[in-house]
Amino acid sequence: KESRLGSAEIRQVFKAPKIGTIAGCMVLDGRIARGGESHARLVRDNVVVWRGKLASLRRFKDDVAEVKSGSECGIGLDRFNDIKVGDVIEVFTVERVAQTV
Repeated sequence: KESRLGSAEIRQVFKAPKIGTIAGCMVLDGRIARGGESHARLVRDNVVVWRGKLASLRRFKDDVAEVKSGSECGIGLDRFNDIKVGDVIEVFTVERVAQTV
């Protein structure tokens, strides 16, 4: 079962020499968390373009574990660089639910 943590809209795209493409985002709702059981997907025009883990999450120059709603942050996606302004990054956790009969 998927449990949604939050979403962020990409406002600007940066190219970093050693890291790749970084998405400058505004967190729309909930929170964006990195690590642990959190997964992410990139949605463009209501179509899921990419699924995976967040490679980096930064607030200004600091590496952070999570960013709350209404804040700006920089997000790097693991092995994915085709990021465009207007895309939405959704972060969620996957929980195992016992099957009921």
